[in-house]
Amino acid sequence: MTLQEKIQNDIANAMRSKDRLRLDVLRGMKTAVKNKEIEKMKPLEEAEALAVCNTLVKQRRDSIEQFRKGGREELAAKEEAEIRIIEEYLPASASDEDVRKAIDEAIQETAASSMKDMGKVMAAAKTKLAGKTIDGGRVSQMVKEHLGGK
Repeated sequence: MTLQEKIQNDIANAMRSKDRLRLDVLRGMKTAVKNKEIEKMKPLEEAEALAVCNTLVKQRRDSIEQFRKGGREELAAKEEAEIRIIEEYLPASASDEDVRKAIDEAIQETAASSMKDMGKVMAAAKTKLAGKTIDGGRVSQMVKEHLGGK
């Protein structure tokens, strides 16, 4: 079952159970994927649909930060609940240890020695972490720590 089929089935289940939050989040996910298909003018592959969902999570994390700065804790809590629902459809997140290991291997493979090599290391590390959900900002920060320390 593809991600889109699973979302569609879960929309029906959320309607039956009258779970308003889940229904709204799933409809938003379906719309975001559909909009990306329209933009590309072809059906999305599974990895592309997952990338759309990752973008939705990132947008909500940014919103949470802004809501907390503005003292709107109730809105931040709602966004966090939405993230938990979206993450049910994403692959498992890479642990910090997985990321460190991928970065170490990428540095060895690319013979990186300075910050000039950061792009190569980032690309190699992301390739090694394929299939897992990763926070690009966190990976970038860890690569900087590794390369900056050399």
